Amino acid sequence: MHLIFLVSLTMIAFAANSILGRWAIGLGYMDATGFGLLRLFAGAVTLITLCLRSRVSLRRSLSQTIWGGGALTVYMIGFSVAYQDLDAGLGALILFGVVQVSMFLWGSFRGSPTSAGQIGGAIIALLGLAIVVWPDGSAATPLDASLLMALGGLGWAAYSLLGRGATAPIAATAVNFAAATVMMIPVVFLLGGGSLVTGPGIALAVLSGAVTSGLGYALWYYVLPQLTPSVAATIQLSVPVIAILAGAVLLGEAIGLRLLIGSVAVLGGIAVVVSATTPKRSEVAARSR
Repeated sequence: MHLIFLVSLTMIAFAANSILGRWAIGLGYMDATGFGLLRLFAGAVTLITLCLRSRVSLRRSLSQTIWGGGALTVYMIGFSVAYQDLDAGLGALILFGVVQVSMFLWGSFRGSPTSAGQIGGAIIALLGLAIVVWPDGSAATPLDASLLMALGGLGWAAYSLLGRGATAPIAATAVNFAAATVMMIPVVFLLGGGSLVTGPGIALAVLSGAVTSGLGYALWYYVLPQLTPSVAATIQLSVPVIAILAGAVLLGEAIGLRLLIGSVAVLGGIAVVVSATTPKRSEVAARSR
């Protein structure tokens, strides 16, 4: 029950990032890459401060820093830039669809094959997500933006998989955010970011970086070792549904029958995956080493 609560809290934090991002970028309070950079910087400052106050060592190997920071940077670039052109729902479908497929494939490659129940539940959840977020309009989807969002999905899948080996979640996340902040700076300049900055935009970016990203990602690194890659991948399919429901409440977006049906399918699919996952004690012991 404790793990379920922590995972649910993490998914809510992830969904809050979507709401805050849409609020800041969609309403013209801040440009996409500038928002992403400030979000990373705020997360780094918050987490490093927590580590220093708690006397937690920030030492990590150079390879861990480069891989963790690089994966987070790739996610941030793809996510931020793609949402300038993609419908929010379709972007979420591409992002978390890529995350799911990547983590499933990686789990199988590493000797953790998925069961028929897990695969079936994942398909149900993905179809439910498609029902919820697939756009009604007939306008063509920009290919470059779709590829950027897919790249962001690969970055987030890599970041999640790297987090399974983190022994100090807050310190690992702090270093990753600091490294990603440095890596993001030249990207902002190359793409002409930072040209649109307002007070509300700064507030939203700091809130997203310090709380829902920094602390949320640290919590994600804490629970990841207790989840198989397939479960971790499928659970994240709940994020777009949570974001859409929160958007309806906070931003006045309409809720229709399609949203209700899709939400039930996503949550039902997740329940099937979780119930079909019964790792042996030896596997649990191996993951805890």
